[in-house]
Amino acid sequence: MKITVIGTGLIGSQLADKLTAQGHDVTTASLSSGVDLLTGAGLDKALADAHTVVNVTNSPTFDEKSIEFFRTTVGNLLAAGERAGVAHQVALSIVGVDQVPQLDYYRAKLLQEELLRGGPTPYSIVRATQFFEFMEPTMSWTSDETSVRLPATPVQPIAGAEVVDALADVVTASPLDGILEVAGPDRFTLDEIGRITLTARGDDRPVVVDAQAGLFAAVQGDVLTPGPNARLAPTHYRDWLTT
Repeated sequence: MKITVIGTGLIGSQLADKLTAQGHDVTTASLSSGVDLLTGAGLDKALADAHTVVNVTNSPTFDEKSIEFFRTTVGNLLAAGERAGVAHQVALSIVGVDQVPQLDYYRAKLLQEELLRGGPTPYSIVRATQFFEFMEPTMSWTSDETSVRLPATPVQPIAGAEVVDALADVVTASPLDGILEVAGPDRFTLDEIGRITLTARGDDRPVVVDAQAGLFAAVQGDVLTPGPNARLAPTHYRDWLTT
């Protein structure tokens, strides 16, 4: 299958490698390869003869500018895909993205989904929970030398490599014309994850529960955890920390 992967970050680079190893003809597209989603430059060449396109790009900001980023880039990608005869458009999104309207970035990702659903091409949306790889950066936003402050927001994080596994399965199958949720096997609160992570790193700073701390302070309830039909990955966070 000819597949174009848009984005070469943590997920995109692993996905391209996995699909190539499976024998697919994979093209990667990013600013470094001359493809600009905001202007559309290079898209027609990157999508030429592609059967499936998977979009794992991200906005450069998490504020209200992200809304216009996704509006423009998804519009350009759908139009280029239609010109190229693409048969399947796939996007990576976030579990609970439709439940946190107070976050600009989540509203932007929801817009991305809505544009895909309303577009001209059969589609699949993979909603993932927070990645293991982002737990420590999330903690750093509200940390100092003496403590780490985190809200008690329920999450069910997943290893980035297992998001890649789910995406590879969806990309190479028939369009879902719907949503697949993927998550890790264990549910925690963010403050619990903070303590587990600090202990694994030999860091004796205390974790203080602070309902106003960081990006996820705006999240109410357990909306970032998956529903009953989610695909659950096997790797546990504690095990991942030791690898």
